[in-house]
Formats: sequence, C-alpha cells, structure tokens
Amino acid sequence: MSSTIRLARAVSLALTLAATPAFAGQFDYSFYGGVEHSDNVTLSGPAPVSQWVLVPGFGFDYIQQGATVQARVSGAAEYRNYMGNTYSDQKVGSLAGQVNWIVLPQRLDFVAQDYASVQPISALSSDAPGNQQQTNVLTVGPTLHFDLGSATRGQAELRYINSRASRTTQFDSSRGEAALRLIRDVSPTSQLSLNLESQKVNFDDREEVDYSRDQAFLRYTRKLAHLDLDASAGWSRIRFQRGYGSVSDPMGRIALTWHASTRNEFGIAYTRSYSDAAQDLINLAGPPTTGTPTSPPLGIQTGVAVIGSGVYLEQRLEGHYDYSNERLTASLSPWYNKLHYLEGLQPDQTGRGGAAGLDYRISPRLTASAFANIERVTYTTLLGRRDTTTNIGVAVRQFMNSHWSWRASLVNRRRTSSAPGQGYRANEVYVGFVYQR
Repeated sequence: MSSTIRLARAVSLALTLAATPAFAGQFDYSFYGGVEHSDNVTLSGPAPVSQWVLVPGFGFDYIQQGATVQARVSGAAEYRNYMGNTYSDQKVGSLAGQVNWIVLPQRLDFVAQDYASVQPISALSSDAPGNQQQTNVLTVGPTLHFDLGSATRGQAELRYINSRASRTTQFDSSRGEAALRLIRDVSPTSQLSLNLESQKVNFDDREEVDYSRDQAFLRYTRKLAHLDLDASAGWSRIRFQRGYGSVSDPMGRIALTWHASTRNEFGIAYTRSYSDAAQDLINLAGPPTTGTPTSPPLGIQTGVAVIGSGVYLEQRLEGHYDYSNERLTASLSPWYNKLHYLEGLQPDQTGRGGAAGLDYRISPRLTASAFANIERVTYTTLLGRRDTTTNIGVAVRQFMNSHWSWRASLVNRRRTSSAPGQGYRANEVYVGFVYQR
C-alpha cells in the first residue's frame, strides 16, 4: 500500500473519529491555496529553470483526551501543479499521529503510531522536486502494565513496525520489537527505570542484510519547578545476519531543560546510540505541539533523513533557546551531528549548523516572521566533500476575520559545495489564502 493511500485512510479515520460521540475531541482543519514562483525550481547551479507552481492543500489537527482513548493526529495533503511542466504534478502528504486505547484500566493498552513524510531520495542532491519521495512508518502493539509494590511497577511491550518508501525500496522493512521496563518512583519528582529492548529487522529486499538490535539501559528522570532532567546510560549491540558480524558499544542520552522564567527556556541534549532511518522516523511519530499545518512556508517540507537500510552510530549535541511574550516569540537551536555507517552503505558524515526563528505580532491580526537556518556537512568518506546549505526567509500573515487569512513569503536558498555542479541559488516568492476552523 502506498504512503499516499495510507495518508488518505488516516485522514478519513481522523474525520470519522471527530464525528463520533464516543471519540469526541477537538478537530481543527484548514484549506489553503496559493501560487509560488521560483527562479530556480530545479535547484540547479548549471541550468536554473524559472517556473510558477500552484499549491492547493488541506491540513488538520485532532486531539482526544478521553478516559479510554487518548489521541493526537496532525496531517496535511498538498497538490503541486508545476505550470511550466518541468516536473509532473505531485501529490504529497504528511502525518504525525499516536493513539492510545486503554483496553483494561491500569493493565492493558493498545498503541498505534504513524509518521508519513516527504524525504529525499538522495541526501547528496538538492531538494528539487525530482529528489523527493513519500515515506511512512507505522507502529502498532500492546502494552501490559503490572504492579511490583507500592513504588515499583513493570511494563511489557510488543510492537510491530512497518516502514515504506515510494522510491527507495531498500527502506522497506518489517520489524518486531519487545521491551521490558521496571520503573520505580524514587521521589514525587524523580523516577528510575531499568529498560531491556530487543528489535528484529527484516528487509523486503533480500539483498539487504537483516539484523537485530538489543539494548539495556538505566533511565533517570526528574522534574523540578524550573528544571527537567532526562538521562539514560547503558549498552547496545547490533547483530547482522550475515557478512558484518556484530558490534556493541555504550549508549547514552542526557537532556536538560531550564525554565528560567515564564518567557525564557534553555535546553541542551547529547545522544550517542545506534540508529537507522526508520528508527529516526519512528521517534518523530509523536505529532507536533503547534497548531494546524497551513500554507508554505509552514506547509509540507522535505525532511533530512538519509533513507535506506544503513545502520549507523550517531553522536548528536544540540541546544535550544526559546523566548515569548505577548507580541514576540523567538527561538535559536544550534546542533552538531556525526554519523558512522557500520556497513559502509552511505558515506560517513559530520554536520553542524543551527536555526533561528522570529515572529512579531504587529497588530492583533497581523504577524511578521523571519527565519534562517544553516547546515554544513562534511562527507569524510567522499574525499572530504563539503556542502553548506542556507535558507533565509521572511513572511507576513494577516487575518481578515476569524476564519480567513492571507500570507506572503520570500525565501532565499543557496548551497555551496566542493563537488562540481552541486551548488545552487534560488529565490522563492509565495502568496496564498487560508481558511481555517
């Protein structure tokens, strides 16, 4: 089943849930339409092509917090009409959702998660329409809860995971995962847990190498009035079915968030673990906490996952700062990332960069925005190829009434690369209308 069909069925399910009294929740949606002009729609340095693109779309956000069912599903679907026929018209979609059904209170839950997105076919090429594909990762399974004392409890999980990509067949796989967790409340604000996890990965393409991932780690969390701490430490092992043997390494994660005031928040996190593209997308299955997806530049964007079967050791350091008041919100998020592929199926890489965003409410109905992000990636096994990509943009949105608004944006995209012919420059202008409920 294609990702587009899965997305359509998920949208239908969300609409059905919203209309069912037993699943009464908050359902918000928007319709949008606009026109975009790019002076380099192919994102090509040697041969830029100027073109208009017509972009109608639909977005929704569903929240359910009931005694039996808790759900949060956000999604969008777009039709992109390339009016100069440089590319065939595209139908793209995104979905981030999770549903928890309490089958037996405090005993048995059933969990479903889904993450559909647009990702690149080749991470070495530009984000042109011809380098985009739909991906989907679905996770379903039961969770059994059991008591071990007044302050200690257990949790056993079984999950089936299915991953699909419309173009990169090496990504297609079925996974089984089992986990056992022993959780103890150390204090009213802190918790300690022992976690054992095992995952078996079977690829549809028999030329790919199946493998298993086993992890054992301790996790400690603490929530104070102004400080949140989440730390994990343990061991992880990858066992390949053939050809590559097995590898094992320490794994760990620490995330620290400081709520300095009601307006200021600082955070820093470090991760060292084995992962792959599907696992990274599974971690994104929880939908965003922001509102309904609307029109570009907040619509469906292409992700940065390296879609394939490769397993890698990831080391990532990232931080964030968020500020908000009655009229202004601002954010800053620097990061550093290093990937080492165990099978050599993709080039090892080291990346660093950051993003910044600013929204200013000029009046109750008029908001101006600006953003910038930069990414510098060095491919250490490709003779040190280095790509530096920057995107800088401004936008304005005005509400004409409680349902209708218009928006306009201007984005400058550019890349410099040590590889011949891989650099580009492009300017994109967008104007459109939004109807939201």
